[in-house]
Amino acid sequence: MNRVPADAENAHTSSMESCPSLRDVHSINPTHLMARIESYEGREKKGISDVRRTFCLFVTFDLLFITLLWIIELNVKGGIETTLEKEVLHYDYSSSYFDIFLLAVFRFKVLILAYAMCRLRHWWAIAFTTAVTSAFLLAKVIISQLFSQGAFGYVLPIISFILAWIETWFLDFKVLPQEAEEENRFLIAQDASERAALLHPGVLSDGQFYSPPESVAGSDEDSEEKQDSEKPIV
Repeated sequence: MNRVPADAENAHTSSMESCPSLRDVHSINPTHLMARIESYEGREKKGISDVRRTFCLFVTFDLLFITLLWIIELNVKGGIETTLEKEVLHYDYSSSYFDIFLLAVFRFKVLILAYAMCRLRHWWAIAFTTAVTSAFLLAKVIISQLFSQGAFGYVLPIISFILAWIETWFLDFKVLPQEAEEENRFLIAQDASERAALLHPGVLSDGQFYSPPESVAGSDEDSEEKQDSEKPIV
């Protein structure tokens, strides 16, 4: 005998639990949603997000820093012109640092093309550059004779290796997740604005409010007064 009231009570509680969600939907402010959507659209019009711009700046820093270290190494070995001719024109894999500079140029071109110009939203480009950099540097350290050439034999390969992996970490853990989160927020705000428009169809803008002309209302009142005055007095 108590089953029917218990079922009715469960249905009542479930309906009460669903009420807050409806109240939340009704409490949506369309103006706030439109402002948020416009802010997201403004970010899209900029073409590139702030975190992606920071990543591209770091890739540029990678190239400039490796170039600076290579120029210092050329100057330390006895002059830029003579050492440059020896390392570039008479390139030797076991003793030249020119290939490490070319490796930085390779990373810069691929990453800027993929993530600045093409605005790629995948990790395959950074994975390719990091894999090539790691394999080349490991092979160069094992086969070449860089360690016998002083401090730059350690500095250039290690810094190039570290910068490549920092770029990978920054893109995979900062750029792509943050952009995906911003896109999800934009879609949620857009969906909420559509629901608000469906829930409040009677909301009119300022230009849609109107009032009847005052002259018409005034003429009606005057005609009624004239009719009352023209009636014969009995």
